[in-house]
Amino acid sequence: MPATEPLRPLPEAGLDKAYPLSGLDAAPSVAILRGLRLTLHVGFAALLGVAVLRLLLSGAGGPLQYVWAGIALVLAGVYLMGTILEKRFASGSTAFDPRRYGPLWLGLVTALWAILLAGSSDFAWLAFPLFFLHLHLLPRRIAMLTIALMTAAVIASQWLASGLPVPHLAAVLGPLFGAAFSVVTGLAYQALYREAENQRRAADELRRTRAELAASQHDAGVLAERERLAREIHDTLAQGFSSIVLMARAAEKSLADGDTATAAARFALVEQTASENLAEARNFVRGLTSPQLQETSLVESLRRLCATTETSAAARGLGLRCRFEMDGDPLDLPQPLKVTLLRAAQASLANVTDHAKAATAVVTLAFLGNEVTLDIYDDGIGFDPTGSAAHRNDRTDGSGYGIRSLQERVTALKGTLELESAPGEGTVVAVRLPLNDEPGGKNNE
Repeated sequence: MPATEPLRPLPEAGLDKAYPLSGLDAAPSVAILRGLRLTLHVGFAALLGVAVLRLLLSGAGGPLQYVWAGIALVLAGVYLMGTILEKRFASGSTAFDPRRYGPLWLGLVTALWAILLAGSSDFAWLAFPLFFLHLHLLPRRIAMLTIALMTAAVIASQWLASGLPVPHLAAVLGPLFGAAFSVVTGLAYQALYREAENQRRAADELRRTRAELAASQHDAGVLAERERLAREIHDTLAQGFSSIVLMARAAEKSLADGDTATAAARFALVEQTASENLAEARNFVRGLTSPQLQETSLVESLRRLCATTETSAAARGLGLRCRFEMDGDPLDLPQPLKVTLLRAAQASLANVTDHAKAATAVVTLAFLGNEVTLDIYDDGIGFDPTGSAAHRNDRTDGSGYGIRSLQERVTALKGTLELESAPGEGTVVAVRLPLNDEPGGKNNE
């Protein structure tokens, strides 16, 4: 029968589902509880059957023996009904909650047992499985009182059945030891029950925590991927489209002036830039690295970038000269470092072309011991880094993201980014990336 306060029944039919996590699937306390409950029910049925069989075979009760047998059948039915309702409710097969009727069911079972005990001492041994039920379903103090009364009833029944003027010592000690054993075992069962309940709650909490952690990691992954996409789009596609727009305008101006040769050259540069942007977009979708780094080394990619920047500036009517310099022996860098350095150069030279009004830009790549550095210098109009930072980040057209994007890239590789500028004094962007004390590797050229 389902338990009332202070204990609640374990869902026997759902024990496997209650411990789905690794390490809890075969909880020892759960297996012991299942064995104890099964033993209790089987033991009650066996003792009741033996008592009825002895009563009928002995014929001591005369015609009343059939009355006692009928009452025993009623007791078996009541007991079976309680266990079935408990199991169905615990397994979720029914919405009917029988816990509130637990004491009433126990009282009816105990009363039927007392009637049978009054008719035949053969039913005395049913007291021992009933002791467990009293301990499980009733508060401990009340259970101890009812067990004491039931033990006294068993002793009295054995004494009357013996016909002796004084009860035999074994008839007294047997029920007392049996009651003590039942109490100790019942208390151990309660301890195991509480342990199983704690394990179930811990498993539920672990499942909830794991689900929350998975959701949190998913959200963090989404945010990180959005940041990555924003950086890649800004450093590749957005800059390419900006160059295409500016060169197309310059080509239109050349056509309006009747300079078809210059216009054709600028449109060819537009086509080249668009092709490069298309390659970047395709590799971006596939999650690959920059096409420039797939085809050539970082050193060659930076040289080509400087040449392309100078050509693009010329197509837009700017007299910018851009050169590449290298200090030290080039090393075969890990791919994340190569991509970050190339993106840093692209973003910085795009700013030089769009804003600096410079005559010269110099890109310097240096391999210095356990770090690699990249400096981009221009002799343009410069700016106040402190005063303009907020303005750059607040632009509504999507521009002004380059420095923040570059800072995020460099920080992710445990490097440093320094920006030095002043009005009228040009600008220097300095990137420092550690090599993690790894051997340099092979020469790139």
